[in-house]
Amino acid sequence: MNILIMTDLEGISGIYASDQVLPGERRFNEGREFMTADINACARGLKRAGAKKVYVRDCHGGSYTLIQERISEDVDYLILGDVGQDRLLGLDDCQAVILLGYHAMAGASSAILEHTMSSSYVQNYWINGKKAGEFAIDAGIAGDMGKPVIMVSGDDKLCTEAKSLVPDIYCAEVKKGVTSFGGILLPLEKARKLIEDTAYEAYKNIDKIKPLVFKKPIRLRVERVERGRLPLLASKPYMKIIDARTYEVKADTMNEALFRI
Repeated sequence: MNILIMTDLEGISGIYASDQVLPGERRFNEGREFMTADINACARGLKRAGAKKVYVRDCHGGSYTLIQERISEDVDYLILGDVGQDRLLGLDDCQAVILLGYHAMAGASSAILEHTMSSSYVQNYWINGKKAGEFAIDAGIAGDMGKPVIMVSGDDKLCTEAKSLVPDIYCAEVKKGVTSFGGILLPLEKARKLIEDTAYEAYKNIDKIKPLVFKKPIRLRVERVERGRLPLLASKPYMKIIDARTYEVKADTMNEALFRI
């Protein structure tokens, strides 16, 4: 079977501070190295378990975080850059998804670098009236295609969030959050061994993990950080303005709802 690895940065092993995840900051290159090493560990575990092909989508920021020349031969394809309105591009050829280096939703207590989509522009997201983070959104996109998310890696708060939605998911808990900018982290080699072994176990038990499917139509609500930032789309039939900072869209799929936002 083929697996799609979606990789963010805030939940990657060794990451705990803003200057590791923001382009141009003094330790961003360190963050890129850490992400690349986690990807390689995950792909190694998948191939050891019998995966045929491994796709990797860099979905942090502008999709230029991983270091291409350091990606191992266990990875078969990289999905980079602006690929249009298909967040999980590559999933058509895959049977399951891994969300690597993800983080807890905005506002999660004691979660390292918690946010949802953008800490600068977005305060909160809700799916069908329930507060949600990027895990729920991406797992919902995969679920609409009948594909499960079989594993996540990140901090303990992200793992709790994921298990509340997909109880049988495998979690590589590489750190415990204490504040938004610090916690108790596994040493890098131990963290990467955990990721490799968790990927192996997740793949071996892929048939036991069910896709996450939300009731349709999807109602995706977003609260912006600043006033006056609501889109000029209030006349659209699928959009409803809630208040000066909040609006909601309806769609038949999670991917469609996300790009209507």
